[in-house]
Amino acid sequence: MPNQITVTTPLLPDLDEFSAMLKEVWNNKWITNNGQFHQKLEAALCEYLKVPYISLFTNGTLPLLTALQALRISGEVITTPYSFVATTHSIWWNGIKPVFVDIDPSNCGMDPDCIEAAITPRTTAIMPVHCYGKPCDIVRIQQIADKYGLKVIYDAAHAFGVEVNGKSILEYGDLSTLSFHATKVYTTIEGGAMIMHDQETKERIDYLKNFGFVDETEVIAPGINSKMDEVRAVYGLLNLQLVDAAIEARHQVAIKYRSALSTVKGIRYFEDMPGVKHNYSYFPIFVNAEEYGMTRDELYNKMRENGVYGRRYFYPLISTFSTYRGLPSASPENLPNATRVANEVICLPMHHQLSDEDINRILGLIVK
Repeated sequence: MPNQITVTTPLLPDLDEFSAMLKEVWNNKWITNNGQFHQKLEAALCEYLKVPYISLFTNGTLPLLTALQALRISGEVITTPYSFVATTHSIWWNGIKPVFVDIDPSNCGMDPDCIEAAITPRTTAIMPVHCYGKPCDIVRIQQIADKYGLKVIYDAAHAFGVEVNGKSILEYGDLSTLSFHATKVYTTIEGGAMIMHDQETKERIDYLKNFGFVDETEVIAPGINSKMDEVRAVYGLLNLQLVDAAIEARHQVAIKYRSALSTVKGIRYFEDMPGVKHNYSYFPIFVNAEEYGMTRDELYNKMRENGVYGRRYFYPLISTFSTYRGLPSASPENLPNATRVANEVICLPMHHQLSDEDINRILGLIVK
């Protein structure tokens, strides 16, 4: 079998540069608890992402958990079944009831019409996802939130560097969270962040991610330990110098995919959105079995048999898992678009190291 082509590959800094900076960490003997590299990375990310305040976390799930705590969310939170499980798990772990609504197939984000219909007296917040880094309908979601007095927490795990008309997507909503997992466009190996809009909220979040400590003797809230260490901060600082080139390489892959797939009947994919600076974090295709002549799973298995490892992001829906399937909102009848899209999607390999040979091999399995 030829070499495997994986769905992604990590962005890796130069090992010699990484080692040199690690020597500074070793010399400092300060490896966690808001060290100098942690502070430098927060400052550098604020500048790069065009946001006023950021708080680094040890992974991308803990910011979601903490955001719900920080805003004192309770009751019910409206969210999407079409995401990675961490989105809904964060709601469940906070003792809050998730309420699923259907998606808009044009961007795989939550359908605003469905959001408004799902609001009850117990609803306190909306947790949308910028799926595949494609912005949700941020204007309508905020209008709905304002109308009903709801908070908006964006799961922006996929949306590093994404902008709308020159403004960071992370500036929308009350809070946004990022993932810096190894599979993401920008990575600190494991890691994540929360973006907020004012210094007071930044301070509260920083307390909550450090057990609730204000100082050596005072704890103001039942916080958690979710701080990023200095090793990963160093990794992140170096990768920040590489990420623009990596995103442009992904962009070129997307151009080649679209060019080849444009005439393939039964294969749908996303074009760039007007006014949006994309990060090309994923390249999903959607297989219409009747038109294409092969089901999604048949194509997926054909690819795997030939050493090409796409992923069915996001299949199955979160709403089908045992913890959630008993919820009234989890019914497939309530989620027709999400159910259909989940049964059609394959994310093709997408990363900065794909060669033309790799791309042609992938497309050769899809284009008839």
